[in-house]
Amino acid sequence: MRDRLNLSLPVEMIGRINDLADRKRVTRSAVVEAAVESFLSPDHADMQEAALTRRLDRLSRQIARLERDQRITTETLALFVRFWLTVTPPIPPEDQATAQAKGRERFEGFVDALGKRVQQGRGLVEEVVGDQTTN
Repeated sequence: MRDRLNLSLPVEMIGRINDLADRKRVTRSAVVEAAVESFLSPDHADMQEAALTRRLDRLSRQIARLERDQRITTETLALFVRFWLTVTPPIPPEDQATAQAKGRERFEGFVDALGKRVQQGRGLVEEVVGDQTTN
């Protein structure tokens, strides 16, 4: 037995229902009935919750990896700075201008090399790890 139900929907939604009905070659009532049935299904909420849980779990694992990588990066930089400051002798005042010019030149070379590596999309870590696995 069927009963009639009149309702008002936004014009855009009616257009979408019409488009779907035309594509599927079914009536508009069949499209609306399937949508309401899906919404009222007890599995609907469970399926949404399971999908959301899977997404949250994946995001949690990604964030944990990012945090680990960030800690490694920070420790690497700190260790390098400590080492550099320990082994680099002070520059005499009369050599400071020359050292600064050389430093600017080296830094520009570093920035150029960094830009090229970033454009290539392959980092040094992947390159080193890749080299180790092939040996």
